[in-house]
Amino acid sequence: MYRVCFVCTGNICRSPMAESVFRAHVERAGLDALVEVDSAGTGGWHEGDGADPRTASVLEAAGYAQDHRARQFRSSWFSRLDLVIALDSGHLRDLRALAPTPQDAAKVRLLRSYDPAAPAGQHDVPDPYYGSLDGFEECLELVEAASPGLLDAVREAMKEHTT
Repeated sequence: MYRVCFVCTGNICRSPMAESVFRAHVERAGLDALVEVDSAGTGGWHEGDGADPRTASVLEAAGYAQDHRARQFRSSWFSRLDLVIALDSGHLRDLRALAPTPQDAAKVRLLRSYDPAAPAGQHDVPDPYYGSLDGFEECLELVEAASPGLLDAVREAMKEHTT
C-alpha cells in the first residue's frame, strides 16, 4: 500500500479538499486498492470537526465525495507514510521540522510542485478560510490542476518500489 497524506493548517479547508480530489483520481485510475489517501492539519484546533461547509459545498458541486473529520498530523506518522503533501510553504517548513529523520523530511512535498503550469516560486495553495466562496473555488482549481501530476509521481514511485 502506498500512503499519501495531505496537510494544511487546520485540516478543514485545503487538505480535505485535496484528499477528496486526489482520492477520486486514484479511484478513476483503478488504484484505490493500492493507494491510501488521507489528510491532517499542522494544528489541532479543529480536531474532530467536519470539513468547512464551504469546502463541502464546493466539492459537492464539483461531484466529489467527502466524509471528513479533522485531525492533527503527528510526527510518528512519518514511518507509515510514503508521501506527505503540504498545501503551502509554511506547512512544508513545519512538516520538515517535525520529521524525525532526513529521509522522513524528504517525503514532504508541495502540492503545486506537481502542476507543470504553476509559475516558478508560486507553489502555495492560498488559504481560503477567511475569504469568500471564490477562494474555495480557486483552491479546488489549484488542487485539480496538480492532481494528475501527483498521480503520475505516485505511479512512478510505486513502480520503483516493486522493481
